[in-house]
Amino acid sequence: MALFLAAVEQGLIWGLAALGVYLSFRVLNFPDLSVDGTFPLGAAVTATLISRGWDPFGALALAAAAGMAGGLWTAALSTRFRIQGLLAGVLTMIMLYSLNLRVMGRPNLPLLGRPSAFRTLSHLTGLPGDWAKVLGAGLLGLGCAALLIALFRTELGLALRASGDNPTTAQAYGLSPAAQLTWGLALSNGLVALSGGLAAQYLGFADIGMGIGTIVSSLAAVIIGEILFRPRGVGWGLLAALGGSVVYQGAIRVALRYGSRLGFTAADMRLLTALVVLAALVAPAWRLRKEG
Repeated sequence: MALFLAAVEQGLIWGLAALGVYLSFRVLNFPDLSVDGTFPLGAAVTATLISRGWDPFGALALAAAAGMAGGLWTAALSTRFRIQGLLAGVLTMIMLYSLNLRVMGRPNLPLLGRPSAFRTLSHLTGLPGDWAKVLGAGLLGLGCAALLIALFRTELGLALRASGDNPTTAQAYGLSPAAQLTWGLALSNGLVALSGGLAAQYLGFADIGMGIGTIVSSLAAVIIGEILFRPRGVGWGLLAALGGSVVYQGAIRVALRYGSRLGFTAADMRLLTALVVLAALVAPAWRLRKEG
C-alpha cells in the first residue's frame, strides 16, 4: 500500500512537469530542454520563500511565475535572436543553474519543520499525511489538466495548437507563431516550476541538482501514457500524461525495491530511468512487429 501511495503522490507531483512537457513537445512541437532548469528554479524559489516565512501556497504561485519568466527567456532566444530551439533551451538551462544557486544561496536548502501545502491540507481535512499528499497532488494535477483542457477549447488554445501543427498556415490566417510560442513556453515552464515547487515541499528540501533528468522522466511519462491509454485529442493526451507519470513513478519504485535481487542499487537510478524510457520507446515498434 505504501508503494502504491508513493507512486500516486510522486506521479501526480511530477505529472505537472509532464503536462508542461506535453505542451511544449506535442502541442508546440518545440524541443524545450530548459525544463531541467525551471524545475529546480521552482524548487529554489519555493524553498527560499518558505524559509523566510512565506505561506507555502503563495510560494508556489511565485515559483510558477518564475518558471514562466524562464520560458519567456527561452522563447525570446528562439524568436528574437533566431537561436535554434534546442540550443535556446540548453542555454537557458545553463543560465538557470547559476541563478538557482543565487536564489538559494547554497546548493541545498532544507525545509525540515517548515510549513507545507500538504501539512496544511492534513490539518484542514484531518487526513493522515500520505493521504493528504495524494489529495493535494491530485487536486493540483487534475485541476491544472482541467484548466488546460478548457483553454484548448477556446480560440486562444486553438490558435496555439494551429501554430504548433503548421506555423506557415497559421501565419497565413493572421496568427503570429512567435507570439503563440512565447506564451506557450511560458505556460509550459510555469507548470514545470510549479511541479518543482511542490516537489520541494514534498521532499522537504530543494537541491541544485534535482532538475537533472526532468526532461527524460517527463517525456517518459508522456510516451507511456500514449502507449497505455492511446488518447485521441489534446484533452485526453493531457490526462494520459498524468496517468503515464503515475505508471512511470510506480515502475521506478518497483525497480528500486525489487531490483536488488538483480544487483541494482539506489546509485543505479539513472540507469533504471533510462531502461524504463527505452522500454517505452521500443514497445510501440515491438507491438507493431508482433501484430504484423
